[in-house]
Amino acid sequence: MRDLLSVPLTTVQIKYPLRVLVGCERSGIVRDAFLQRGHDAWSCDLAPDVRGSNRHIRCDVRDILGDGWDLLMVAHPPCTRLCNSGVRWLSSPPPGRSLPDMWRELDEAADFFSEMWNADIPRIAVENPIMHRHAKARIRNFQPHTQSFHPWQFGTDPHGPDNEKKRICMWLRGLPLLVPNGTLDGKTARDSVHKTPGGPRQAVRRARFFPGVADAMAEQWGGWAVRQEAA
Repeated sequence: MRDLLSVPLTTVQIKYPLRVLVGCERSGIVRDAFLQRGHDAWSCDLAPDVRGSNRHIRCDVRDILGDGWDLLMVAHPPCTRLCNSGVRWLSSPPPGRSLPDMWRELDEAADFFSEMWNADIPRIAVENPIMHRHAKARIRNFQPHTQSFHPWQFGTDPHGPDNEKKRICMWLRGLPLLVPNGTLDGKTARDSVHKTPGGPRQAVRRARFFPGVADAMAEQWGGWAVRQEAA
């Protein structure tokens, strides 16, 4: 998938391109979906972009939240300590870890989510699994997630990467609900994300986003926001 950095926005059929920041992304899947539709989109992560894109900013996303973005999509903020599936570690830490470690990491993750959710950006979407009560209590201006869905709801190919069962929760501000636009019925959906083998690259594999969902974000949110800008 080619980069659109060298393509003047005037040559793309969009009158009001958005400045889009995709935080915590190294795969470029969401970024490139917005780029393909003519937006000024950038990904950001502490790690390098896996495709070597020149549309990737390698830094702490919190350092650039004030750089005049129109839309912030945070694809995979640190969620290990926030998600309901990991709450057990707060009372019984894994080998080699301590309870103070677990609670400190929870505070750090909640603070990071809070900074994304409360950023001074008009349109915000933050993805995260279902949270436990300790996480909710620590997040500033916490609200229940706006919607949830599975990737297969946005897929068209039963053998493609979107045919997965993985509940994705979205916290939205200034954006409409995503409307599922796939043709799959969920009966053949895999759960390979949950069965990802352990090891140092487990988190990277699990964090890889789904192209069908990314395309829906760029098409629906991008189109909706452009119509707002044009009004």
